This record gives sequence, structure tokens and C-alpha cells, in this order.
Amino acid sequence: MSEENTKSSPDLELEAMSAIANALKSLDQDATRRVLDWATKRYVQKAMISDAAFPSTISAAAVLPSPAAPATFEAFHAMFDAANPKSATERALVAGYWFQVVLGNPDFDSQALNRELKHLGHVSTNITRDLDQLMARTPRFVIQTRKLGSTRQARKQYALTNEGIKVVNAMLGR
Repeated sequence: MSEENTKSSPDLELEAMSAIANALKSLDQDATRRVLDWATKRYVQKAMISDAAFPSTISAAAVLPSPAAPATFEAFHAMFDAANPKSATERALVAGYWFQVVLGNPDFDSQALNRELKHLGHVSTNITRDLDQLMARTPRFVIQTRKLGSTRQARKQYALTNEGIKVVNAMLGR
């Protein structure tokens, strides 16, 4: 029996992770991102790994990188124009995509979304209500990740779900 046949699955996984780490350590950040994006598309998305494949304390969204944003969107207004959102909830969804996917933030707050929308002349009359509507949908497009403070008016942090990201990608024609 060969040595590979006697190795346990965790040993094989550690070897694979070590090989990946060694391959990536000499690459710059952009090259690393491209390689990981390719690997994600090649091995994860094609395998249709779902949240159910991960332990209950970790979601696939937390482990897998968010889909990359088109390189052509260097400014929020350009992406917003390309998405062409029609409603206040769609505008909030697109703004959340900007902060989470394009800028790479793990989450965002409603004030930041409304500030960017205000610059474009699309200020929301009630951004929290817009986000609540996106959270009330089935499937959810947005989730609340945390609340900073104990009062009802305390700042809340939000994140797009994979479904929310898919919707904006469709709006962008991706």
C-alpha cells in the first residue's frame, strides 16, 4: 500500500493547504486575488457547496470570498448607473453591494449607504426601513450582523447574503 493510501483525510487536507499557501506566498495581492477567484469558481461554485456543507457556526459566505466586482467600476456612481435600480430597496441593495463586494468590507451601516445615495441625489427617506424590507424577504437579500449599542436607535451593521449579491450581479448584467 502506498503512503498516500494510508494518509487520513485531515493529513491530505493539510498537505493541500500547505501547497496552496506555498504557491501563494510569492504572489502580490492582486495576483493572489485572481488565483483565489479562479480556484473558487473552479472548485467551489461548480461543486455547488452550500451553507449546509459548513459547520453550523460558520457559513459559506463567511468562508468563501465574495464574488469579485467588475474592474470597470472605480466609482459608486458608475456602478449605480450600470445597475439602474428602480426602487428605494434596490438602491439600498446596490449601495450595500458597493461597500461589501466592491470595497471588500465585511459589513456596512445604513448611514454609509444613505450618505453615498445622497451624493447621487437618491437619499432614502428611511434607509432602515429599506434594509428591513430586504431582510424580511424570502430569500433574504440582507442580514443584520451586529448591533452597536443597547438602545433601539443603536447603530446596526448589515451584510448582503449570497442571494442579494446575485440580484445585484443580475442588475449589472453579470
